Amino acid sequence: MKKRIAMMMAAALMTLTVFGGMTVAAEEAGVTTVEEGELHMATNAAFPPYEMTDDAGGFEGIDVEIATAIAEKLGLELVVDDMDFSSVIAAVQSGKADIAMAGLTVNEERKKNIDFTDSYATGVQVIIVPEGSEIQSVDDLSSDILIGCQEATTGYIYCSDDYGEDAVVAYTNGATAIQALLAGKVDCIVIDSEPAKQFVAANEGLSILDTEYVTEDYAIGISKENNALLDAVNGALNELIEDGTVQTIIEKYINAE
Repeated sequence: MKKRIAMMMAAALMTLTVFGGMTVAAEEAGVTTVEEGELHMATNAAFPPYEMTDDAGGFEGIDVEIATAIAEKLGLELVVDDMDFSSVIAAVQSGKADIAMAGLTVNEERKKNIDFTDSYATGVQVIIVPEGSEIQSVDDLSSDILIGCQEATTGYIYCSDDYGEDAVVAYTNGATAIQALLAGKVDCIVIDSEPAKQFVAANEGLSILDTEYVTEDYAIGISKENNALLDAVNGALNELIEDGTVQTIIEKYINAE
């Protein structure tokens, strides 16, 4: 009887680890993080509304709030590590960060380097053009025009594959790409739809084409060497999806149409 009780207690402890228990439970299940008691999130805080800086110099956005909720379920404190987007995956691979959340879409190339949780949102790549542009749809893109993208994003990868690297100009972040478009250095920008809406709203003379370039899934990237953390984060994420928390956070930043 004592043995059975002990086994039941152990099972309950393991459940707490995956679905929002305490730090002690996570440690006993073999979950390790970069810093004890913390969950380090690698991101590029120039991708509104998923991650951006607030007026106080802190961080906010869909990814930041979801990551905060996941950390709370695991008994950890979220720490946001802001960096160039091109460094986000490397930070997880090298053990400098625990998770990567940066409007990070899942593709086969990235799967070779990191593991992904289940998807928590859908991203759509769209095309931004200046008013009066001859580019009216995706069909008008070609190797004869210059396309601006944020470096290391799937938009950059897809455009380079479709039209050749000489037709694509990489910028450190979306805001820099937009400034290049306004200055006439590129003919259009390919970027995720939600940041695109905010960039267009903040800059007169730009518009988003009605036709979509590609649709993708957003997920959380985690080192292939940390399966325990992957299971714990994925478990917490799915609870937050099932109880409506994730959708509430998304709707807070993205107005339902």
